[in-house]
Amino acid sequence: MSTQNIKKIVLAYSGGLDTSAIIPWLKENYGGCEVVAFVANIGQDPADLEGVEKKALQSGASECHVVDLREEFISEYVYPVLQTGALYEGTYLLGTSMARPIIAKAQVELALKVGADALCHGATGKGNDQVRFETTYTALAPQLKVVAPWREWNLRSREALLDYLKERNIPTTASLEKIYSRDENAWHISTEGGVLESPWNAPNKDCWVWTVDPLEAPDQPENVTVSVEKGQVVAVNGEKLSPFQCLEKLNALGAKHGVGRIDIVENRLVGIKSRGCYETPGGTIMVNALRAVEQLVLDRDSFKWREQLGQEMSYVVYDGRWFAPLRQSIQAAAASLAELVNGEVVLQLYKGQATAIQKKSANSLYSEEFATFGEDEVYDHRHAGGFIRLFSLSSRIRALNEQKK
Repeated sequence: MSTQNIKKIVLAYSGGLDTSAIIPWLKENYGGCEVVAFVANIGQDPADLEGVEKKALQSGASECHVVDLREEFISEYVYPVLQTGALYEGTYLLGTSMARPIIAKAQVELALKVGADALCHGATGKGNDQVRFETTYTALAPQLKVVAPWREWNLRSREALLDYLKERNIPTTASLEKIYSRDENAWHISTEGGVLESPWNAPNKDCWVWTVDPLEAPDQPENVTVSVEKGQVVAVNGEKLSPFQCLEKLNALGAKHGVGRIDIVENRLVGIKSRGCYETPGGTIMVNALRAVEQLVLDRDSFKWREQLGQEMSYVVYDGRWFAPLRQSIQAAAASLAELVNGEVVLQLYKGQATAIQKKSANSLYSEEFATFGEDEVYDHRHAGGFIRLFSLSSRIRALNEQKK
């Protein structure tokens, strides 16, 4: 499809500097095409959504659609990933990775509804998001053309983008002083750039947005009770809430105590290492609660299998393969394991930590009778001898063979 054949493009629009410049650029470089702005509300700062429709129209968009995806994002994307226990490279709770497929899916749905010829995103050619967006586009609407301005235009800096908008009298709140690149949704906020570009630089206070510095957090710990059903958080302090509401409540509690901060260097899919500060206060509490119930309920082999599922899922989600059969297969296995992951956990929030201090489950395999260090009437220690002999039989045979030699 040539640029002349593109009459209408749906742009994933945030109102930030990049996408504000993309709207006029598309109209100038794609034969005066119509640009429809699509804004996903996935729980970012409400201030970012204030006046976003007006801003899009001022930049040259013909329409602007703001779609509330908050509940769907947490219940249909975050919660299923939580069931698998996925942590990318052992620490990252996949906040940006999980958000991209739901944004791209809703963008595709709008494009089909308004009869667009093409889809557009503002992801750079260096990052993971371009892959996540375009893999979703391909899976759901391969007939639509994809436009990625950062791979086409000659605008290479923040200064160039600001000048571009100024020349066209398009207002923007962006400035050269905003040195950090941030991504925010209901699950997390990430901060990259600025002083963080050198891994030898410690983060400044302004690298953290949501959470209190653990050193300045309350000196008194606070306990929170989390209820879990089928590997999903369903209530906080005894109050039944929707997934999004559970997260909101835990975000506030976790942020107050400095919970959920990580400062990592990660391996991007495109081969570049990047450094970022991530804050996931409510999510960290949820993860710790789920793991606490799993410790009671899952047997050794089941827990090992769940860990393997989580490892694989972390790469699938990070790489943007949400709509692939592999993700669905992993999800089905995790959901099966989670059937019995029901229980209640009390977590102590204190100085950046969320520690499970009490846990119970009707499906618990923990038996105080068997585990006790005191006298019991259920376990015959003599049985262990036969077990060890069979367990180590191959080692015994190998050693006997060596002795014969």
